[in-house]
Amino acid sequence: MVQQTAGGNAAFHNFHNDYSHIEDPNERRRLALAEIDKAPFGWYHVRAVVVAGIGFFTDAYDIFAINLVTSMLGVVYWQSATSKPGILPSNADTAIKVATSGGTILGQVGFGILADIVGRKKMYGLELILIIFATLAQSLSAASPAMSVVGLIIFWRVLMGIGIGGDYPLSSIITSEFATTKWRGAMMGAVFAMQGMGQLAAALIALIVTVGFKESLLSAKDPSSCDGVCQIAVDKMWRVVIGFGAVPGCIALYYRLTIPETPRYTFDVARDVEKGGEDVKAYMQGKSEGRPDEVRRVTAIADGEGRLRTPKASFHDFIAHFRQWKFGKVLLGTAGSWFFLDVAFYGLGLNNSIILGAIGYSKGDDMYQIFRYNAVGNLILVCAGAIPGYWVTVLTVDTLGRKTIQMMGFALLTILFLVIGFGYHVLLRHNGALLALYVIAQFFFNFGPNATTFIVPGECFPTRYRSSSHGISAASGKLGAIIAQVVFGPLRQRGAPPGSNASPWLNHVMQIFALFMLCGLFTTFLIPETKRKTLEELAGEVPGTANYDPGSDSAGYKTRSQGSGSGSGEGVV
Repeated sequence: MVQQTAGGNAAFHNFHNDYSHIEDPNERRRLALAEIDKAPFGWYHVRAVVVAGIGFFTDAYDIFAINLVTSMLGVVYWQSATSKPGILPSNADTAIKVATSGGTILGQVGFGILADIVGRKKMYGLELILIIFATLAQSLSAASPAMSVVGLIIFWRVLMGIGIGGDYPLSSIITSEFATTKWRGAMMGAVFAMQGMGQLAAALIALIVTVGFKESLLSAKDPSSCDGVCQIAVDKMWRVVIGFGAVPGCIALYYRLTIPETPRYTFDVARDVEKGGEDVKAYMQGKSEGRPDEVRRVTAIADGEGRLRTPKASFHDFIAHFRQWKFGKVLLGTAGSWFFLDVAFYGLGLNNSIILGAIGYSKGDDMYQIFRYNAVGNLILVCAGAIPGYWVTVLTVDTLGRKTIQMMGFALLTILFLVIGFGYHVLLRHNGALLALYVIAQFFFNFGPNATTFIVPGECFPTRYRSSSHGISAASGKLGAIIAQVVFGPLRQRGAPPGSNASPWLNHVMQIFALFMLCGLFTTFLIPETKRKTLEELAGEVPGTANYDPGSDSAGYKTRSQGSGSGSGEGVV
């Protein structure tokens, strides 16, 4: 029998003493995870969401801010260009934006795999340090005779993208593994919804700096004439907009570095039952980590080595697990859905200038109006469709279900893109109709697959491969984003006169996006409904459930006749 420990009160229950009489490590694991799954929603859940959410706020800010900054870079560094002075060349604009997505793919896969190997806690915070460092470096970049400013910004944005990519699997699975089963979807959705707030903040900061340098900007009528005090003002503006992205990251960094390891990782990968049980208690008490008795801990590790039935992670086991169709199809479904989504999601974002023109925010009489209209127009678009969609998902994802919302979103987006594609020229004559369809599409992207493709991969895979699988799924999405920017960006201008910004092929691009949304609908059939199911049940560890895998059986989930308490797969209120 394990010796009991002192401590615990009405506010912070001593969970260890509840299980100290249980010698079976599988049963102690089961009971400890049940405490997390059935815990009432509390401040420790809010803390987990806020710490992860601030990271996503920073990610979205950094990604969205560059769309507002590239026009400023043209004014500062292309003022003496022979063709289109004051305008950033389209190839440089595309390269800067694609650099972030390229780095993000590396970060999603790399950090995802490392978090499964060395642990979530050891990796969490490192990606934020990388984001903060690369963001500040961008804001301090300048051209030199040996290096163009575009090359420097691309370099730092690749590094920043690696950090942003690492945030996807880490924030998702840490929130998932600490969440109560009843509200896990809402917690993960709230983390992802901070992307909308990051986009809003980027537009707000751009608006604030524009107003701050109003007098200087009023001295120039267009980008080609913005020199002298106007050019100096714009040079300061873009650095402030980019540099501000490091502020929220600095606020969250301490809390990320001190968050405890997830008990599920400690139980299933580190195979440290004593530490896992103490980490459950530490998390609910707001402490950085559990501190078990080291002698008892070493003894328990040695005792549990041959008794814990959760499989050990290895490359061979990874292949064997996903070679089974019932598990492999889930990875195919999450990765495929995210890929098809991001092609259209990022492709639609390329057309923001057309939508801004439809509402009268694409031009201005001077540089102040140009930058002000750009910032205000983006504020309108974010607030009209994106932010409401994120938060409707948070409110409904644990009642309607992830799969239902994703299927509904893909189906409606297929219809919307067909309407826009085949009726594009008619809609152009009715700007209000085009704007309405754009806002509706943004709403159903976010009250739909844009949110659920982030949530589901953080739930439906076993703990030992959860981070890697989420990283692979997310990287598939960013591959789709690169295709949207590199392929569909130029494709929409097919047939346009040289030097023109016209998009004569845009209607056909919208039709192609409808096909991608239809493909996303089909891949959604491959994923399970994860609503109100424990992570162990979704991983196939609970006997009697649809996807039970005898190879993943944990003795703690066997039906017990001695009444030792309900499992983490039971009794979810």
